[in-house]
Amino acid sequence: MFRGILIGILAVAVIGTSYWGYKEHQEKNAVLIHAENNYQRAFHNLTFQMNHLHDKIGSTLAMNSRESLSPALAEVWRITSEAHNDVGQLPLTLLPFNKTEEFLANIGDFSYRTAVRDLSKKPLSKEEYSNLQNLYAKSDDIQGELRDVQHKVITKNLRWMDVEMALASGKKQDDNTIIDGFKAVENNVNSYSETDFGPSFTSMKSKNKNFKQLNGEQITKEQAKQQAKKFAQVDVTNIKVQKSGKGSVNQFYSVSMYDKKHKTDTYMDITQKGGYPIWLIQNRKVKDAHISLNDASNNAIKFLKKNSFSDMVLDESAQYDNIGVFSYVPTERNVRIYPDTLRVKVALDDGQIIGFSAKDFLTSHKLRNIPKPAITMEQARKKVNPKVEIQESRLAIITNDLGNEVLCYEFFGTIDDDTFRMFINAKNGIEEKIEKLKNAEPIYQEI
Repeated sequence: MFRGILIGILAVAVIGTSYWGYKEHQEKNAVLIHAENNYQRAFHNLTFQMNHLHDKIGSTLAMNSRESLSPALAEVWRITSEAHNDVGQLPLTLLPFNKTEEFLANIGDFSYRTAVRDLSKKPLSKEEYSNLQNLYAKSDDIQGELRDVQHKVITKNLRWMDVEMALASGKKQDDNTIIDGFKAVENNVNSYSETDFGPSFTSMKSKNKNFKQLNGEQITKEQAKQQAKKFAQVDVTNIKVQKSGKGSVNQFYSVSMYDKKHKTDTYMDITQKGGYPIWLIQNRKVKDAHISLNDASNNAIKFLKKNSFSDMVLDESAQYDNIGVFSYVPTERNVRIYPDTLRVKVALDDGQIIGFSAKDFLTSHKLRNIPKPAITMEQARKKVNPKVEIQESRLAIITNDLGNEVLCYEFFGTIDDDTFRMFINAKNGIEEKIEKLKNAEPIYQEI
C-alpha cells in the first residue's frame, strides 16, 4: 500500500513538474515573440522613415518660398526624431552604430535651426543649399542599404532575436545578414565626414560637454583619496580609487568608500585635473524623517559653501519619501546662471548629504561677459500671455533649444491653479522657453 501511495505521489510530482515546465516554456516563448515583434516593427519603421526622409529632403531642394520651406524642414526634423527613436528600440547596443545616429542628429540639428529662423530675412545660403544636396545624396545611400537588409530579412525570414544573441555572445551565427547589413550602413556613413556638411554647419553641432576648461594641476590617486574623504564629511574607511580608462572623454578617478556610521558604501567621481568632485551617491535606506525640508536645504547650502561653491541660490526643492532633493543655481550680478546648476540630495533622518551632482557646473562654468538687456523688464512682460498673472521676475541665463546661452527675463506666473516659468529673450523679446511647474501630487489612500 505504501508503495502504491509513493508511486501516486511521484506520478503527481512528475505531472506537476511537466506542467510547470510546459507553462514556463509557453511564457518564455510569449516573451520572445513579443520582443521579436517589437524589433521587427522598429526596423521596418526605421526603413520607412529613411525612405520618407530622403523624399522630404528632396522636396526641400525644389522649394523657394519661406512659406513652404520652413514647414518642410520642420517635417524633416520630426522624421529624424522618429528614426532616432526606432534605432533606439533595436538590439544594437553592442554593435557600433554611433556614426549613423550622429548623422541623423546632424540632419535634425540642421533642419531645426534652419526652420526656426526667419527665412524671408535670411534665406538659405549657397553653403546651406549644398548641405541639403549632400544630405539628400547620403540619405539615398542609407535608404538603399536598409532596403537591401529589409529585402533579405523578409525573403529569408530572419529573426532579430538571433541578432541580439549573436551580439551578446560574440559568436558567429549561421546567417549574420542583419549585422553585416547594419555594419555596411555604419561604414557608409563613416565615409561621409562632418566637413561634408560645410563650414557653416560646424558651428551648429552640439557642443561636446567636457572638463577641458577646468583649472588646476593633475592630482594623484592618493590626493583623490584624501579629497573624497574630506568631501564625504563622514567617517569612512576602506577607500579604493580607480583611474578612468584612456579612451574616456573626461579623465577622472572613481572612488568607493565605506561609511562606518551608516554601514554602507559611498561612491564618488573626482576629476583628475584640479580634483573637482563630479558626483557622490550613497544608496542607503533613509529612516523616518526627523528634520524639515527647510533644515535640509540649509544643510545643503552649508555643504556647498564649505566646498567652495559660493553665491548659490535655491532654485527647486522636492521631497521623495524621506529624502530632500535640491537644485542650486549660481548668480552673477543678480543674474541666475542656469547652465551651471548643482544638485544635492539630503537624508531627512539625520541631515547627511547622500547625493551630489556637479557635472553641469563643471562642463558649463566659465567667466561670462553678461550683456546688458536690449529691452526693459516691462517690454519683456508685454511678450508674456496676458492671461498669466505674473508673480515674480528676474534676469537669467539659460541654454535655449538651439544649444546657445541667452540672457532672458525669467517670469513666474499662474493661470488658474497652474504655475508657469517663462523665459523672454532680453535682446529681441522672443519667447525662448515656457515650462509648466509641477503641482503638488495628490495623496491616495485606501478607504
